[in-house]
Amino acid sequence: MTFWFVAAVMLVSGVLTAMQASTNAKLAAAAGSPINAAFVSFAVGTAALLAVALLLRTKPDAAALKALPWYAWIGGLYGAVFVTGAAFAAPRIGVASTLTLLIAGQLLAAVVIDRIGGFGVPVRPVSLARVAGVALVLGGVILVRRG
Repeated sequence: MTFWFVAAVMLVSGVLTAMQASTNAKLAAAAGSPINAAFVSFAVGTAALLAVALLLRTKPDAAALKALPWYAWIGGLYGAVFVTGAAFAAPRIGVASTLTLLIAGQLLAAVVIDRIGGFGVPVRPVSLARVAGVALVLGGVILVRRG
């Protein structure tokens, strides 16, 4: 796959993430809490993934699943924290502030994970360009919040 295809997939994912924060905030107001909104969101997502898995006839490799390290099983927990947090934050500080803070946190963690080769990813050194990129995003958080 080319870089541009992957980049396009991630841009669309970013658009959907902004929509998710907005729609889950609305759902949280109606459902009574961000926890209830996250529960409904994950139930709908699980149903959609089940339908796609059945349609594509995908089957997990049981042996490969058994061999996974413990941390490979908790990705859904990260998603649950994001969905709940975004449903809580978006109506209070706005979608743009919510997502710029989210991206800032992601980049800070990503630089550390890349640097140490965390969770089995290849080690990538911290460079001045990477640090400058993170600093620009952190500056963007301030600008978005003040704007």
